[in-house]
Amino acid sequence: MEQNKSLNTSYYRSLTRNMVLIVIIVSFTPMILVGGVIYDQFHESYHEKVYAHLEVLVKKHKQNIDAFLKEKLSDIRFFSAAFNFQELSNEAFLEEKLLTLREEYNEVFEDLGVVNDQGIQTAYAGPFKLVKADYSEADWFKRAVKSEYFISDVFLGLRGMPHFIVAVRRTWEGKHWILRATINFMAFNSIVENLRIGKTGIAFILNREGQFQTKLHSGIVSTEGCVNFLRSLKRNGDKIHIIEKCADSGKATIYVTAFLKGGDWLLIYKQDRLDAFSDLKHSQMTAILIFIIGGLCIITMAIVLSRGMVSRMANADQEKEMMNQQVIETGKLASIGQLAAGIAHEINNPVAIMVEEAGWIQDLLEEEDLKETENLNEFQRALKQINTQGKRCKEITHKLLSFARKTDSTVHDVHINEMIEDVVGLSAQSASYSKVVIDTKIQKDMPSVRMSQTEMQQVLLNLINNALDAMNKKGGTIDISSWSENKHVIIEVSDDGPGIPGANLARIFDPFFTTKPVGKGTGLGLSICYGIIKRMNGEIDVNSVVDKGTTFRIRIPLS
Repeated sequence: MEQNKSLNTSYYRSLTRNMVLIVIIVSFTPMILVGGVIYDQFHESYHEKVYAHLEVLVKKHKQNIDAFLKEKLSDIRFFSAAFNFQELSNEAFLEEKLLTLREEYNEVFEDLGVVNDQGIQTAYAGPFKLVKADYSEADWFKRAVKSEYFISDVFLGLRGMPHFIVAVRRTWEGKHWILRATINFMAFNSIVENLRIGKTGIAFILNREGQFQTKLHSGIVSTEGCVNFLRSLKRNGDKIHIIEKCADSGKATIYVTAFLKGGDWLLIYKQDRLDAFSDLKHSQMTAILIFIIGGLCIITMAIVLSRGMVSRMANADQEKEMMNQQVIETGKLASIGQLAAGIAHEINNPVAIMVEEAGWIQDLLEEEDLKETENLNEFQRALKQINTQGKRCKEITHKLLSFARKTDSTVHDVHINEMIEDVVGLSAQSASYSKVVIDTKIQKDMPSVRMSQTEMQQVLLNLINNALDAMNKKGGTIDISSWSENKHVIIEVSDDGPGIPGANLARIFDPFFTTKPVGKGTGLGLSICYGIIKRMNGEIDVNSVVDKGTTFRIRIPLS
C-alpha cells in the first residue's frame, strides 16, 4: 500500500509539472506576439493621441473662459434691462446690487458704475473713489458707446491696477448710458492658469497687439512670434491650432492656440516637447514592468491552477476509492438485512405465542374470582403492557420483513400524540442515562394521520438517539412538539446540544455521510428517515446553530 501511495505521489507531481509547462508556453507565446504588435502601434499613434488630448483640453478651457465672460456679461445685461437709468443712478441701490453679485460670485465683480453719454460716471459702487470719473477719452468708453455690449482688454486705468471692464449700453430719454462692471483680474487669471500639464505646461492670453491679458510668465521672453502667428490665423472661433517650433530658449516647444472673445484674444498653451512626450518613456518602462508582473502572475497562476486541478483529480480518485469501499459496505448491509429478516421471521412465532398466552391469562383473571386480590390491577396493567409490546414487536418484525422484501409497510390511522408518548417512554431510560430530560409540548385533539406507525416511530427514535449521541452524556434537554397547521401535522425535535457545523448541514441526509467515529455509525439513519418522510409526501428539514442546538422539523399532510 505504501508503494502504491509513493507511485501515486510521483504520478501527480509529474502531471503537475507538465501542466505548468503547457500553461506557461501557451500563455507567453500570444502575450509576446500581441505585446509587440500593440507596442509598435502605440509608438506610432502616441503623437496623434498627445495632440488630440491637448486639443481637447485647450478647447474645453476656451469654452470655460468664454462661458465665464458671457456669464458676467449676461449678469450686467440683466441688471441694465431689469432696472432703468434713474434706479441704477441711486448709489445705495447700486451698492445693494453689487453686494448681491459678490455674494453670488465670490467677489468676482469689483465694482459697478453708471456712465452717461458724456463719459461721466454718475453713480458708483465699489472700493474706489470714482464718482464723477471722466471716461470720455478712455478707449473702452469710445468702443462701448458704439456697441450694445463690450468687454475691454486688460488695462491699468485710473486705479493703476490691471483689470478689464464689462459694459452694456442702454437708452434713457433718447440718450445713451452705460452700465459697467470691473472684473477682478486675479479671479480671471486663476481660471486661465488652471490649465497646467506636466512641469513646463502653462497657459496665457494675448490680445491683438501681443499684450498679456493674464499675468506675465517668467518662462516667456518674447511674444513676437506669438503675435505674428496670431496675425497669420483666420479668426475661426472653433478652430484649435497646434504647431511645434523652437522657443526663445532653443528648446522644441508645442503651442496650442484658440481664439477668445470673438477673435480679439488668443489663448495659448505652451509646453516643452520633451515634457509633453515624457509619458512615452514612462509607458515603455511601464510596459516592461507589466510584462514582468504579468509573466510572474502567469507562472504563479499556472502553478496554483495546475496544483489545484491535480489536487481535485487526486481527491476524485480518493472519493472513487471510498465509494468502492461504500459499495462493499452496502453489500455487507444487504447481507445483514437478509440475516435480520430471517431472525425477525423466527422471532415472530414466539412473540405471537407470548401475545396469545397473555390473552389467555387475561381471560383466566376474568373467569376466576380474583376481584379481591390486592395486585389485580397490577396484573392487568402488566398483561396489557405485554400485549401492547408484543404487537409492537410483531409490527417491527413485519417492518424488517417488508424492508428486506421491498413490500409496503402496514398503513393505518395513527394518533400522533400517543405515538410520541410511546417513543418518549421507550427513550426515557437512555435519556436518563445520558442526563437528558425529554419534554413534550403536544397540541390536544390532534387529528389522526394515515401512515405506517412503525416507520414514523423509527424516524423519531433515530432523531432522539442522534440528539442523545450529540450531547455525549453531558446532559441537556430534548423538546418534542406537535401541532396541526394548514392541513399538515408538524413535529419538531429540538435539542440544546453542540449543533451541526454549516459545512455539514447540506450533507446530513446523504447516504453513508456520518461524523461519528469509525464503527459507531453507518451514515444511513438520517438518509432512511428522509426516505420515509418523502414516501409519506412529507418534508423534513433541519436548522442548527453551533453551540446552541439543532431542530428537526417534519411536515406530514393529513390526507
